[in-house]
Amino acid sequence: MLLDFPEGDAQALVSYLAVLQKVVENGNPMERRKWFPDIEPLFKLLSYENVPPYLKGALRNSIAAFIKVSPLFKDAIWSYLEQYDLPVVMPPLGQHTATQVYDMRFELNEVEARRESYPSTISFLNLVNALIAEERNISDKGRRFMGIFKFVYEDVFGPFPQRAYVDPREKWELAIACLEHFRMVLSMCDIEDGDIYAAVNTSGPSTISQASMERQLPMLELLKDFMSGKVAFRNIMNIILVGVDTLINERTTQTYGILLEKAVHLSFEIFILVMERDLVLADVFRPLYQPLDVVLTQNDRQIVALLEFVRYDYLPQLQHCSIKIMGILSSRIVGLVQLLLKADVAKSVIEDYAACLEFRFDDFQVIENTKDDVGVLILQLLIDNICRPAPNITHLLLRFDVNGSIERTVLKPKSHYSCLKTILDNLEKVTKTDINALLHEFSFQLLYELCLDPLTCGPVMDLLSTTKYQFFSKHVGTIGVSPLPKRNHNQSLRISMLHERAWLLKMLAVALHVSDISSSVYRGACLAILCHTFGQGGDNLSTANLFQSPGTSNLAMNRNKVLDLLEVVQFRCPDTSIKYPQLLSNLRLESKIEEILRNSTTSEFGGVYYYSERGDRLIDLDAFHEKLLQVSQLLSPQLSESEKSELKESFHHMLKWAWRYNKNLEEQAAQLHMLTGWSQIVEVAVSRRMSLLEDHSHLLFELLDASLSATTSPDCSVKMAYILTNVALTCMAKLRDERFICPTGVDSDAVTCLDIISAKQLSNASCNSLLFKLTMAILRNESSETLRRRQYALLLSYFQYCCSILDSDVPASVLRFLLLEEQEGDDDELTLRKVLKEQNELARANFSIIRKEAQAVIDLVAKDAIHGSEAGKAISFYVLDSFISIDHDKYFLNQLQSRGILRSCLSDVSNYLSKDASFSSESSQKFCTIDAQLSLLLRISHHYGKHGSQILLSMGALHNLSSCNLMGSQKKANSRFNNLVKERAGEIDKRRSLTAPILRIVTSFTSLVDSADFLEVKNKIVRELVDFAKQHQFIFNSILRENISGANMFTLERLNMVVSILSKVWAYEENEECSFVQDLFSMMQSLFSLDFGSLNFMQSPSMIENQKSELIVFGLCFGLISYLYFLAAKKDMRLQISYGDNSESGQQQPTLQLVSDLLNSITLAMERVAEEKYMLLNKIRDLNELSRKEVDEIIKVCMKQDCISPGDNIRKRRYMAMIELCCMSGNREQLITLLLQIAECAITILLVHFQDKSCAKDLSSFSDELLPILERLEHFKEDKVGRSLKLFHRSVTTLKEMTIRCMSL
Repeated sequence: MLLDFPEGDAQALVSYLAVLQKVVENGNPMERRKWFPDIEPLFKLLSYENVPPYLKGALRNSIAAFIKVSPLFKDAIWSYLEQYDLPVVMPPLGQHTATQVYDMRFELNEVEARRESYPSTISFLNLVNALIAEERNISDKGRRFMGIFKFVYEDVFGPFPQRAYVDPREKWELAIACLEHFRMVLSMCDIEDGDIYAAVNTSGPSTISQASMERQLPMLELLKDFMSGKVAFRNIMNIILVGVDTLINERTTQTYGILLEKAVHLSFEIFILVMERDLVLADVFRPLYQPLDVVLTQNDRQIVALLEFVRYDYLPQLQHCSIKIMGILSSRIVGLVQLLLKADVAKSVIEDYAACLEFRFDDFQVIENTKDDVGVLILQLLIDNICRPAPNITHLLLRFDVNGSIERTVLKPKSHYSCLKTILDNLEKVTKTDINALLHEFSFQLLYELCLDPLTCGPVMDLLSTTKYQFFSKHVGTIGVSPLPKRNHNQSLRISMLHERAWLLKMLAVALHVSDISSSVYRGACLAILCHTFGQGGDNLSTANLFQSPGTSNLAMNRNKVLDLLEVVQFRCPDTSIKYPQLLSNLRLESKIEEILRNSTTSEFGGVYYYSERGDRLIDLDAFHEKLLQVSQLLSPQLSESEKSELKESFHHMLKWAWRYNKNLEEQAAQLHMLTGWSQIVEVAVSRRMSLLEDHSHLLFELLDASLSATTSPDCSVKMAYILTNVALTCMAKLRDERFICPTGVDSDAVTCLDIISAKQLSNASCNSLLFKLTMAILRNESSETLRRRQYALLLSYFQYCCSILDSDVPASVLRFLLLEEQEGDDDELTLRKVLKEQNELARANFSIIRKEAQAVIDLVAKDAIHGSEAGKAISFYVLDSFISIDHDKYFLNQLQSRGILRSCLSDVSNYLSKDASFSSESSQKFCTIDAQLSLLLRISHHYGKHGSQILLSMGALHNLSSCNLMGSQKKANSRFNNLVKERAGEIDKRRSLTAPILRIVTSFTSLVDSADFLEVKNKIVRELVDFAKQHQFIFNSILRENISGANMFTLERLNMVVSILSKVWAYEENEECSFVQDLFSMMQSLFSLDFGSLNFMQSPSMIENQKSELIVFGLCFGLISYLYFLAAKKDMRLQISYGDNSESGQQQPTLQLVSDLLNSITLAMERVAEEKYMLLNKIRDLNELSRKEVDEIIKVCMKQDCISPGDNIRKRRYMAMIELCCMSGNREQLITLLLQIAECAITILLVHFQDKSCAKDLSSFSDELLPILERLEHFKEDKVGRSLKLFHRSVTTLKEMTIRCMSL
């Protein structure tokens, strides 16, 4: 039995130990290591029973001060603690110790519990926690601390609420020590699958046996406690259930208030750590263990208690924890809002969050770490919950109608205090940007996401469209164009301001896009946005009775802020490349570091990256440092001390680079983000709200010019250039649309023909400027194929814009006729001539600009056409096609020839169509390339005429096209169609569609037949064309035998081309083995007997389709009658008068009667078409007299209803109707020309027979039928037909005289 320790000695020793503790804690870190080399005596009293607990507490507290002196002291303390201090004895499961052992359990339960004071236990836990916190070797994941954990869990924390305490401070000190231990256990390491499955058979810490203790993880045992709602969970939850009001009261009135606050804070941190890990275990541990949110929902009070601490403003960290838990619970509990409503705390939660956010906005302290910013946490909580099932936390905190329909909510932030009111009030002022930049950024993002969400879009747009909140559009001219902070001064603020402007512009773009401008409120909001962004629409804005702040000048409002915004975002991107120190290069460590950085996984999965709150993938500096240390440890044995020091410095340099890389990458992302926002508001305004703007062409030119200028800048990255090129594409497309939209700015509702040729095109100088900058953009040093594809599309769009001032379907002759009908016809004729002259000058200028950089441009385009991806090849060939279309003096043709591109095209087409059809995405892309190559070949034959055809022929074009497997694909389609799946059928249809362009190219070669100067050349060309027809006999026959009645445009076009080819060359073929002649004769019999005089002989439901088909059919008739003319005039073939018994049984030739029927039908058709043209021209003249209903009927007949909207005025409708009527009139004029050619051929055939004496004697009865037809043709007037008929009338008169002569015989 030991004597009691003298009280006086104990008190004196306690005082000494307190002084010792202060000296060690506050001493010089370098010198204090030498002060107390031996601390073993401090441990020798710890194991004695007669030493008072408070003295043991003082001893352990002083020992704990030595832990941070050096790692050697830490290891020594562990050793002495195990040697001298009271052990933690854990009895086996279900057993009790046979003899009483004086250990920590005994001292706690028998000694300190009787005294109701626990200084020894508190000091023991604090000492152990301090040692564990400094422990670096956690390879066993805390298994060696399992005994300590069990002691804390079972003996200390489990019964701590039931113990009696003389000093209430000790209760919370004991709780804090236990909670700190639990927090360290949960954050010690990550859980692996093997650890989880090893713990499956263990139900909890209370059932851990001595044999299995070494295999158990303290973390898993604590998690299982929480997931089953056992002791630790209940005690920690009871600490939180103290409540925020009680904590506020006791913190200010009780001595233990600060300790209680710390205990609550630790409890929250433990809950968060558990929630970060419980889902990983839930699937394995179910049904015995549930995720923590399921355990919490068993009692609503628990959730309410966790969430109400957001209003505890004495400790911001506690607010952070409450907000984080709200974020976790809102993502897991679908009915969280209903739970809060049911608990009648929803209103207080709304107001608490609003007050917390408002306090943060009013704060004057800069928060360096955004993770500690309570305002950012609240805004991210609101953003993250927008897309979750309604009603969600965002709807609740922003005061949406969570009891009714979210989308029908009427937001009233003025009268309802909420986060929305706080956000809007602060965004109106946008003050303290250096402190609140992140808050402003995320506030703008929140509003953008709300405008984008289908449920919240309506209420938010209704609110923001009101006059009070139109300050957002004014921000474009204030914060939008204000200078950015310098990168070296405040890069974080610079990044945040870029993102802030991006979200503002994107929000305004959404407002422009979704607003219904038929509503006066929405229309006013759109006008305000356009006025403050584009500097236009000010008159409309004032007309809409919208306010304008007194300090805003008209000059400032009229300035185009879009151009200023683009200037703001134009700066050179910071460099993110790696520069290795020399030592790392010498040691060949670059590859290892690059391998570390190439691994894109996050630090949680062994990588070195993490994703910021904005979604940027940044380098985790701690993880990167850890990887570098691992590399250093591998090299350490091989290095000298100086090299080790230099290597440490080099790694420090790499960490600095990683920090700069993160900042620079964030700035690059912010720059692209703002440019994306800029592009969205520009493209939406241009494509959807151009009608609200003025001076369209000038605005579009400004945007195009600025975009292209920025693209050519050396500061412009490839990604930025891609965005800018897309904007330019949209503007160019709108420019093309604007050329054929009714001119604005005219008070009258009437339209004139002059409106069609009004100067709505940019000046030639402007066009030249755009083309020059576009050429420079294409030739920029830093580029990519993806970017060039967009630039090529822009170039094609530009050429289409420049190709003609007039609608291609409106012939100049129709315009001239209409201009003469108007009052100032002479002046208008001069205007038309001027326009056409300027058009020719523009074409010449375009050619000159491209020619100056021709070598570089064509080299680049040719490279993409030959070596690029299939998508790149296709559009590159279309660019070469456009170059040919503007070519003069055959310059570009020579360039293509010298590079072998034309031969390459022919070879590719032949190879593609000679193979069996494949059914892959690559094949579809290849099809597009082949189509583009055929387009280029066809353009050459069309643009250069016979010269182009001769060049293609000299390259063996017909030989290559003859080897194409057109017949094979056709056969497959016919023989196996029923067995092919849809994909195969679609692929075959694609290949068959290439038949038309190939036939067009072959048709162009027939122009050389009539122009050949020498018989040998003619024979060679004819022979090649005949051979082509023979090699594709099957497809020719199948096309010729198509049923014309009801045939679509594609079928008629192919049929027309086949007939055109055969009509030119087949008459030279003597051997009739392909049955082409009989097919042509059969077609003559079916076509020539049709009643062309009827209005809708094609039986098409659409008038426009019927007119187009009619033109093709008459073209087919012309080909057939031309062939018959050649046989009669050149081959001396004579036709019978009618079909009789003498006709050959195998081959029925057409007859004179059939030709006469055709002539009669053509006569009726000419009369009908001339009358239609006359009526169309009259309708155009009278268009201004027609009512809106009558004009709409014209538009409906022309199938152009989609081109007008209900809000369009009568003038625009009349303009649209005039364009369509002019096009229809032009179609009729083309048809008249074609009908006259058919009639001339028919008349010539009849003249040949009448002039042949052997035939003339039998034509007496035939002449009786022919004469009335000729008399009708004689009555055709030039004014009705619109062309000279002298030669035509001469032929008709000659035939008429011969007809009368035959009748008199």
